[in-house]
Amino acid sequence: MLSYHLSEIAKIVGGRIEGPHDPLIQHIFTDSRSPMAFDTALFLALKGERHDGHAFLPELYRQGVRNFIVSSGDSYMKEMPEACFIVVEDTLKAIQLFAAHHRGKFNIPVIGITGSNGKTIIKEWLFHLLEMDRNIVRSPKSYNSQLGVPLSVLLLDEKTTMAIFEAGISKPMEMIKIAAIIKPTIGILTNIGEAHQENFKDFSEKLIEKLKLFDSVETFFYCKDNTEIEKAVNLCFTDRKINIFSWSKKDGADLKIKEIHKTARGTSILGEFRNSVNTIWIPFTDDASIENAIHCWLVILSLGMWSYRLNRRFESLPPVAMRLELKKGINSCTLINDSYNSDYVSLIVAIDFLMQQNQSPQKTVILSDILQSGREEEEFYHQLAALLKSKGVDRFIGIGNALMNHQSSFNIPSEFYRTTEDFLSKLHTITFGNEAILLKGARSFEFEKISDALELKTHSTCLEINLNAMAYNLNYFRSLLKPDTKIMVMVKALSYGSGTFEIANMLQFQKVDYLAVAYADEGVELRRAGIQLPVMVMNPEFRSFEAIVDYRLEPEIYSISILNKFLLFIKERGLKNFPVHIKFDTGMHRLGFSEEEIVTVTEALVQSNLLMVQSVFSHLASSEDENHDEFTKLQISRFEKMSKTVSNALSYRFFRHILNSAGIERFPEAQFEMVRLGIGLYGISSGNASKLKNIGTLKTIISQTREVKAGDTVGYGRKGIAVNKMKVAVIPIGYADGLNRKLGNGAAKFLVNGKFAPTIGNICMDMCMLDVTGIKISEGDPVIIFGEDLPVSELAEKLGTIPYEILTSISTRVNRVYYQE
Repeated sequence: MLSYHLSEIAKIVGGRIEGPHDPLIQHIFTDSRSPMAFDTALFLALKGERHDGHAFLPELYRQGVRNFIVSSGDSYMKEMPEACFIVVEDTLKAIQLFAAHHRGKFNIPVIGITGSNGKTIIKEWLFHLLEMDRNIVRSPKSYNSQLGVPLSVLLLDEKTTMAIFEAGISKPMEMIKIAAIIKPTIGILTNIGEAHQENFKDFSEKLIEKLKLFDSVETFFYCKDNTEIEKAVNLCFTDRKINIFSWSKKDGADLKIKEIHKTARGTSILGEFRNSVNTIWIPFTDDASIENAIHCWLVILSLGMWSYRLNRRFESLPPVAMRLELKKGINSCTLINDSYNSDYVSLIVAIDFLMQQNQSPQKTVILSDILQSGREEEEFYHQLAALLKSKGVDRFIGIGNALMNHQSSFNIPSEFYRTTEDFLSKLHTITFGNEAILLKGARSFEFEKISDALELKTHSTCLEINLNAMAYNLNYFRSLLKPDTKIMVMVKALSYGSGTFEIANMLQFQKVDYLAVAYADEGVELRRAGIQLPVMVMNPEFRSFEAIVDYRLEPEIYSISILNKFLLFIKERGLKNFPVHIKFDTGMHRLGFSEEEIVTVTEALVQSNLLMVQSVFSHLASSEDENHDEFTKLQISRFEKMSKTVSNALSYRFFRHILNSAGIERFPEAQFEMVRLGIGLYGISSGNASKLKNIGTLKTIISQTREVKAGDTVGYGRKGIAVNKMKVAVIPIGYADGLNRKLGNGAAKFLVNGKFAPTIGNICMDMCMLDVTGIKISEGDPVIIFGEDLPVSELAEKLGTIPYEILTSISTRVNRVYYQE
């Protein structure tokens, strides 16, 4: 966290300070839609081509913001008498000066990464590999611009022991400014392509410009296999005494890649470094990911940080969300939208991703002219055509004058159009079906119009998930725990209807200790999505044992039968000390070992070294109901007794957990070493609902409205009767989406433009009808089924059920949309 008085910042940036106070500044923000803690936040008013941050000053002032950096402030000062201003000539330059000063206060390893492709992935993967051993600050998302870099550097604080920043440029002289801010001690050069080539006279000039980031580094890493990079590196670093490390698939590098073996599940990479041969395995098969992983491997080997533990971390390298988007397309197509740049190297990356889409037999590329300079056009497009053929692309659609002029170079089925508008005008004559389509276009071609035309128009009903609210709820329950109490979070049943790996990713980021799923396939899905947290499987089946072992899941053992079967399986696989969780039945009488069976269980565990008990646990039957508190206390007492029996028999420690969400709130004395957080995370509480935030909003739209005369009926079975003249709205949500049929015929009311509208008639499979008489509405207006102002608990009460059932009943055809405020 920053800690500067406004007057200090003004002195650093050479600005004039105006205002009645000298507040302490701990945050800087540039997005007027997301103001921070008002008293300690400083808003940076930026001027851009399409917006001017100064226009938002009055509104921010009304919201409570009092501190601003501006390039012209006199006109606002009279209107905002309580505000404090730093007035400078250029606010962007000011934030860069401030960040450079802040960076100078830290004597820590700082890794700077630049290149055309792979910057963000290498940054995120290095963070993944080293975060357990270092307190690392890294660039958020792809913050690598003239503004993103200083905002990233300002995240450094006294706890930081390493930083990883990426840097991007689009024209000459930009890297000098970024280098002065990052001041990297370690440099990594990734792949170089033709992105933003139009602002440089040739490829060499851009490469030399990028290398300026490393003017002050002590150690430098790169791949020797690109001859132009090798030439530029030798030119730039000949007279400097720095440690240079390289990797190559040929001889002459510090890390020699000897073998790359791809399988269906991942890639093993064999390399030799300082006469020592090692292997890493990564869960990716595309060439770009392999190259990025090798960069990371070289850094770790060269800095002397290699260990068996880090080797294992390569196995769980997570996928990194990039600009490339995968969507459902029309006519059973898969649509890959990568319309942010159109350089040759990133095209290779995108085509590799296209070729991984095995769900579609045919692969199609829709490409604009590649805007680049310094290359002979005919030779370049001949090379492009050869690339498409070598990669196995089945069909090519080229858009742009250059592609039209060189269409004879393409010897795969091809079509060509001068402009995007020309293509769209003929779209009705072009057949697309059951194919994977890559859209790769320069921004000036506006390929978003093509994406919109080819994207499947999905169900307008969606469940919005507020990840900020979910994190808030997590921290509320954390506040009720002792500092050393661990948290296991339930993500079974699509995370109570909210989603799978999307929720797990948030929980992993929030550093919960364990996840729990109902069945092994749920855990497998999490692993495939890059989730590394320990995962307990609560209902392991014999046929799922192999998946449990292969994907490093941890089964619940709840009976003698399942114990014996799993022991035999582990023995046959030649494994030892496989992690398991022992379930006790303390009175709920569902799953678990009884008190009489505990001795048998412990004897089996002691006599064999095949299993390692990670935890023992039990379920409370009615922790939310004070009428059953005596029984809950009896369960806790039984659990303590049974746990002690196991503990006395084993020579090692394990976790104990019995509290669920309600138990955490009501029985703090029974926290033991861990608790299990379930429905509370999702905003549902048995007694403290006001302490939690709503995380989910199920919403749809009005499809159609109509006037119904008195006496007419609405819906199947003519159950809805209009007593008077009525206005009816049809909304596209029905029992196939999870809307219970019992909510029809006025049993429920939904929010339409802030007004409650009751259902009329029976709930249909795909839609239902609302009485919107007296409500001002239009077709397309939103309708809230449940949310902040209409809690899901109210729907549950009307149905005589619990919120769990409502949430888990929401169909998978309902889109889940995740957002952070």
